[in-house]
Amino acid sequence: MKRVKTYRVGTSLTNLKVTFILEHSWNFCRQRSTVSLFPAAGAASSTSDNLLDRMTWRPQYRSSKFRHVFGKAATKENCFDGVPITRSVQDNSFCAINPRFLAVITECAGGGAFLVLSVHHTGKVDPQQPRVSGHRGNVLDIKWNPFNDCCIASCSEDATVKVWEIPPHGVYKNITVPWKELQGHSRRVGLIEWHPTANNILFSTAYDYQIMIWNLDCPEPVIKNPVRTISHHPDVVLSMSFNTDGSLLATACKDRKVRLMESRSGTLLRESSCKTHRASKVLILGNTKMLLTSGTSRYNDRQIALWDQDDLSAPLLEDNLDGSSGVIFPFYDPDTHMLYLAGKGDGNIRYYEISTEKPYIHFLTEYRSQLPQKGLGVMPKRGLDVSSCEIFRFYKLVTIKSLIEPLSMIVPRRSESYQEDLYPMTAGNRPALTAEEWLGGMDKGPLLMSLKPGSQIAESFSDMKAVGNSLENSLDTRRSQGRPCMLQLAYIQDQLEAKESKEDSSHTVDDRIQTPVTNGEDATLCSPPRTENELRLKFHKQQEEIRRLRELLNQRDVRIKQLELEIKNIKNSQSQSSL
Repeated sequence: MKRVKTYRVGTSLTNLKVTFILEHSWNFCRQRSTVSLFPAAGAASSTSDNLLDRMTWRPQYRSSKFRHVFGKAATKENCFDGVPITRSVQDNSFCAINPRFLAVITECAGGGAFLVLSVHHTGKVDPQQPRVSGHRGNVLDIKWNPFNDCCIASCSEDATVKVWEIPPHGVYKNITVPWKELQGHSRRVGLIEWHPTANNILFSTAYDYQIMIWNLDCPEPVIKNPVRTISHHPDVVLSMSFNTDGSLLATACKDRKVRLMESRSGTLLRESSCKTHRASKVLILGNTKMLLTSGTSRYNDRQIALWDQDDLSAPLLEDNLDGSSGVIFPFYDPDTHMLYLAGKGDGNIRYYEISTEKPYIHFLTEYRSQLPQKGLGVMPKRGLDVSSCEIFRFYKLVTIKSLIEPLSMIVPRRSESYQEDLYPMTAGNRPALTAEEWLGGMDKGPLLMSLKPGSQIAESFSDMKAVGNSLENSLDTRRSQGRPCMLQLAYIQDQLEAKESKEDSSHTVDDRIQTPVTNGEDATLCSPPRTENELRLKFHKQQEEIRRLRELLNQRDVRIKQLELEIKNIKNSQSQSSL
């Protein structure tokens, strides 16, 4: 029976078009459903499955607590303004950050230098700010020691690597003499990396196509012989990345290949042979047994690729991003399994969530900004603000404004209390191995720490060597009794007093032997300021001391509140049991 189409008199042309489109779309859907539900005789079942898959138009939502992560840029007062950022074209970050200092490579004449600023002294940077200047060529890369906030390594076009000791109170005069100088490369050194778990082990690679391993635990100030030299690359190494325990090293070479090798012996394990993806940056994604590379496709589109760590013959996934020309810098957070992609010269930062099952990479959202970044530094997890649910923090280098802008990635939560699901145990600032143990063949994962406010104090005293096992056992037995929290607080206070008395005694002994010292400084620094610059430095130092004392007081206040809550819980439980 044929359908009769009737139209009301005066129907507009637009209504006729809409009716026509709806009828034809309904007929098309009916035909698709007829084909998929009643396949022809002899047709393969896979054809019907594919048609059914294409008919599922409903979006597939994936639950994630990081779906609504947003980027929050710092205000102008909390940025670093007036920084002469380097104009080098090297594809590096050009800056390094730890919870105490920010280091940035600067533009200067007659050699290479970089600035070391306190993270909390934001605002306008003094043009006459003292620098770390000891290289004869431009500085290309800098990295802080992960286990010492006052130790930083730098490499330069003068074919040397230098390790510097930064005073705890900051740089108040130019530093030109390094703690260690590493001489072994024949051409300019473009990249350096610290070992993630072994103390004082440094990797460097240069334009001589070699990777050198250095052991800094030696008395000589100048080291000319590396521990080992890796020579698998036919061209310049563009990127290096370690796995969690530092036993594996992945590299991206200028020949657009990815190589995976043992970090200690340098034995080549696997090498990629993919022609559709040319890698420029490589990143090992924690313990997921996967590698991520950023580079370009055969059509010069910016592209990322995901690889199986055990098979580099072909990538698991390839995704084209856009047609821009800037290098993509990948950053991975193993605690939240989030991946951040920031392009050189871009203003936006994309972030994803990584899973071990297909499709592996899940796009979350994107941070947009009008300020292009030349490089990006990342704050370690122990330097984040956990009270505001901050899970990642970038430091953007904005060359056009001579600005360093902090950018916080925040998970929106209503509660102001500590969110344990956002901050699992993370890698701390203590080495798991010595240099000799690692060179002897031992591998060990990082020592973990908690980011819960107040937990650092308890952990630091629980690890003191002076406390014997008998004291710990007696303390455990007393904790099981009526008021364990007060005993724990008394124990912490006793340890604090013991440490203070020990420090006082050590200071008195040092005062008898050495020159007069005030607050750990030379007497020349304690003299009244004579110039405006000295007065400014004294002021900054005083502000830093006040900030440190405030942080200590806040940590103790938080600990006291926690103990009070535990006491209330114990009292409530005892009252309920008595009833």
